[in-house]
Amino acid sequence: MVDPVAVEIGPVVVRWYALAYIVGLLLGWMYVRRLGRRPPAGFQGEEADDFLVWATLGVILGGRLGYVLFYNLPYYLENPAQILMVWQGGMAFHGGLLGVVVALLVFCRRRGINPLVMGDVVACAAPIGLFFGRIANFINAELYGRPAPDLAWAMVFPTDPLAVPRHPSQLYEAALEGLVLFVLLAGLWRLWAVRGRPGALVGVFLTGYGLARALVEVVREPDAHLGPVLGAITMGQVLSLPMILTGLAVLVWAWRRPPLERPTQA
Repeated sequence: MVDPVAVEIGPVVVRWYALAYIVGLLLGWMYVRRLGRRPPAGFQGEEADDFLVWATLGVILGGRLGYVLFYNLPYYLENPAQILMVWQGGMAFHGGLLGVVVALLVFCRRRGINPLVMGDVVACAAPIGLFFGRIANFINAELYGRPAPDLAWAMVFPTDPLAVPRHPSQLYEAALEGLVLFVLLAGLWRLWAVRGRPGALVGVFLTGYGLARALVEVVREPDAHLGPVLGAITMGQVLSLPMILTGLAVLVWAWRRPPLERPTQA
């Protein structure tokens, strides 16, 4: 396994966990700048730059608060100071998504931007951050999979009290939520029939992520303090269901609307 600490100089400790989030946000920002220049978006470069700050706050605040509320509220009510210790892990994607959605809606309202058009661009970039976030989970040896002693690529994680071979579920998620979803959205972005229908790519992202997350949850070890919440159903699957339904609804709504007029340089 990779040492979670990337650099340690005296009291200064830089963790791969933090670096992964930074790299994911920066690469996502660069991709938003690139796609934002193309119609129907037509963002100015400074608008993408400014939104990076909003998105970062949405990811960090939403992700942390989502983890606190959805996964371990009793513990944090007893230990409120721990809420601020983000470097120890404990971020919920669904909370981070809500944080970014709120940031995007407020930002677009203030700048006079169509939130669905900008949402499509951000949705295309989101898998970049998801990929690096899951790699960070892997390096931190957290959110690992269920025991799989007969699996050829099973791994023993140093944080596992049972020390048994397990599914590297973080890598499954990095592949599905990150690489596969990125390639799918990038391919659809090239089609004006899709890109010209604001909200369609948001729908694809929400549906795609929800399905990928629900699938991997089958082999991912539930949080020890939480366990399955509805029979064999995990909290991740419970939270993914509204994403899938919302994504399908947005996709159908966007597809029923006529596409925007295609500009000559699209």
